[in-house]
Amino acid sequence: MIDTQIDVINKLGLHARASGRLIEITTKFRSTIQIGKGDKLVDAKNILSLLMLGAGKGSTLRLVIEGVDEEQALQEVQALFAAKFYEAD
Repeated sequence: MIDTQIDVINKLGLHARASGRLIEITTKFRSTIQIGKGDKLVDAKNILSLLMLGAGKGSTLRLVIEGVDEEQALQEVQALFAAKFYEAD
């Protein structure tokens, strides 16, 4: 199990388009992927749950991944956040 933190650094935060891109990645994996603030974790494969987080720029989120492909899932999620969801600044 991986339990780490990830920072939201893109200008608009985890809005609809960014959440959609995150789901494109998370749904490829068999591992369970949860994200949230503190103990309030949601399914990172569910767009409504992601939108309800209200994670704006500067938020630090907890990322919990568990399963057979957890390392690859972590790498891809981190890369997406680092690339600011491929949005223009």
